[in-house]
Amino acid sequence: LPAYAALRARGRQVRGQLRELEAEESDLEQRFYLGALQLPNCTHPAVPVGDQSQARVLEVVGEKPVFDFKPKGHLELGEGLDIIRQRRIQGGSGHTHPEDPPFPQGFLPMTVPDLLRGAVFEGCGVQLSATPSPVYTIDPSRFEDLCLAGTSEVGIAGYFMDHAVQLQNLPIRVVCSSTCYRAETDTGREPWGLYRVHQFTKVLGALGGLLEGAGKWGVSVVCPPKVEMFGVTAAERGTESEELLAEFLGLQKEIFSELGLHYR
Repeated sequence: LPAYAALRARGRQVRGQLRELEAEESDLEQRFYLGALQLPNCTHPAVPVGDQSQARVLEVVGEKPVFDFKPKGHLELGEGLDIIRQRRIQGGSGHTHPEDPPFPQGFLPMTVPDLLRGAVFEGCGVQLSATPSPVYTIDPSRFEDLCLAGTSEVGIAGYFMDHAVQLQNLPIRVVCSSTCYRAETDTGREPWGLYRVHQFTKVLGALGGLLEGAGKWGVSVVCPPKVEMFGVTAAERGTESEELLAEFLGLQKEIFSELGLHYR
């Protein structure tokens, strides 16, 4: 039938057009995706614009003690007390140290995988293609898209990625334990001490105080000894993230004050 033959020919033509459009769609999606990765995360409105020289101290609690002797650093103290054996073990894998801080109340404990997909890192603003990259990747000839997690924050974000949370259940407060793998420093030089290390474990607890970041929809605070406090908030009023960040910061300040430590 001529009409049937014409429809079949038209069908083949449409399939050919679709293949061309699908290739164009894939190219456009990749270009726009890579462009979107260049957009920076939203920062707290009070954060100064500029480099480290623009940073300012917001609060100082207590007075920094003055000693009539030369204080020892944490590494020297730990090795003297035989609770850190860095020199003996770093030849095998790098620096390491034990931790056992207290567990914070009111948080959901969680552990996350050591291996995560690249899209999870990218969703957290980590540029895998950066040079040098802070992320260790698995052999791409065997595992095309797997990287070693450098912080438990990425794993928690991956857990909530593409996941709907009921409004009445917010905010969600998480404290995470994980093994972390990361490059030493962006300069390539080996650091002194125990902060920037190739591998370490974040343990359940909330001792220390270092604000790491605040996002528009959630907040994440890490405090040494390494532990991640992570929150997922609503955005109905636009202030929920900042309020939860203040709660996390208040918890850290409370712990420092109870220990009688000077901090800023």
